[in-house]
Amino acid sequence: MPSTVVHVALAGMMGTALLGRKFDTKAILFVMGVTALIDLDTLVGIYFPGTHRAAFHNVFVVLVPAAVLLWDVKLREESFVRSRWGEYGYRVAWVTLVTVLFAHILLDAFFNGVNLFWPLHDRFYDLSGKLLVTDQRGLVQTFVEFESGDDGTRGVSDSTARGTTADTHYTTGFDPIRDEPPEDVERIFPIAGTGERFVITIAGFVTVLARIVEDRRREE
Repeated sequence: MPSTVVHVALAGMMGTALLGRKFDTKAILFVMGVTALIDLDTLVGIYFPGTHRAAFHNVFVVLVPAAVLLWDVKLREESFVRSRWGEYGYRVAWVTLVTVLFAHILLDAFFNGVNLFWPLHDRFYDLSGKLLVTDQRGLVQTFVEFESGDDGTRGVSDSTARGTTADTHYTTGFDPIRDEPPEDVERIFPIAGTGERFVITIAGFVTVLARIVEDRRREE
């Protein structure tokens, strides 16, 4: 799975682009920090088995705050966010929500799965796959696969819709196995599991650092 380091690096790259003129060190660190917090359900899963990749790795973590932000800014006569932090706060808020969704939740969903609609619907969805065009099959996607049931109806296959919080466990350095781990179990804390993710990580942090340096030089 992508490590927290990879998520933070990608969030930094996205945040740097989306913040635009509102970019500053405080804003980008906030965006990156909140994106990292999603992985705290790793610790929640230790005390409530099955909730890693569920408690915070779901779309409601973004949709609920987004709805509140939209209501506050667009529907209220006096917006709390704008009156307290101005357009700067509004921009940082929605950029944070976008980066959490794409740089963390969906990145994990399209890698080896998350419980997208927990707690309303307890099912892990693994959207790992590919999108390609061939000269024989045309456009091919394997992100969401379907299969026909015994009654002839089509539904999402077991390769896409997997287990629930009751029977699904994702290994982490904090919680390597679901049951009590032996004393000699290896606890692995990944940084970059592949070369591609390592490049994304370096590119993300270099982008953020370069923008911070440029921003501070402009202020001098």
